[in-house]
Amino acid sequence: MIRDQAIGSQTDREIHPRARRRPLYRLLGRLSAHTLLVMGAIIFALPFVWMVSTSLKADRQIFAWPPVWLPDPFIWGNYPAVFIYAPLHQYFFNTLTIALAHVFGAVITCSLAAYGFARVRAPGRDIIFMVMVSQMMVPYIVTLVPLYLLFARFDWVDTFLPLTVPAILGTPFYIFMLRQFFLTIPMELEEAAIIDGASRLSIWWKIILPLAKPALATVAIFSFMFAWNDFTGPLIFLNSREKFTLSLGLQAFMFERRTMWGPLMAASTMMIVPILVVFFLAQKHFIQGIALTGIKA
Repeated sequence: MIRDQAIGSQTDREIHPRARRRPLYRLLGRLSAHTLLVMGAIIFALPFVWMVSTSLKADRQIFAWPPVWLPDPFIWGNYPAVFIYAPLHQYFFNTLTIALAHVFGAVITCSLAAYGFARVRAPGRDIIFMVMVSQMMVPYIVTLVPLYLLFARFDWVDTFLPLTVPAILGTPFYIFMLRQFFLTIPMELEEAAIIDGASRLSIWWKIILPLAKPALATVAIFSFMFAWNDFTGPLIFLNSREKFTLSLGLQAFMFERRTMWGPLMAASTMMIVPILVVFFLAQKHFIQGIALTGIKA
């Protein structure tokens, strides 16, 4: 009995120091992870900070060495100067029109197709879904020449139609994401609605969409960012200067005003601000949608 007590007390003395170290190890682990995240955030934020700083500098400070991070004085005139040298407001309106069409297609058309693939039982549904998903493996640049020839036959070149109609008709990636999210919604909700006499369209609009706000916010942000930053599509299909998007307008401004780095950085800053606003407004739903989408096959 005495021997067992001695062994037990010795074991307790060996366990207690380890148990005391565990909170310390956890604290060090969290501190290391947060330090790496903060360092990564600083590294990724430096180009944006430099761009904003450059947009407020005089020409003599832009190429100064060592670099000048804080402008002295602040040249606020670089921002209104952009509208003097380029019709930025027209580029903004053109880009917004295309982006809203992409968001509409991602939220309405893609969600309706995704609901059909997730809930409606029909012959060949899975085969059609696999064919649609296989399109995600084909690079956009591979289909660019056939698309241009097709849209040229339709006389759509130098219009917004090649940049909006395909997006309104649906995007395979967004349909796949929404379909995976819809599979996580309990089937009992739809069965109860069907018993009450609701149609499929009514179920999609009144039950599925309200429950799918995180996934819808995710695809809306993705589609808006793609359309807002797209350069290849407008470069191929748009020819008229008054129909340029922001990406094409900034490229033309850079070639025409190569020495005006302050206004160029001001225009770039104004182009990025809408994306930041959209992201921060839907940040909560966006993160939740990324976490939940695709957890069910």
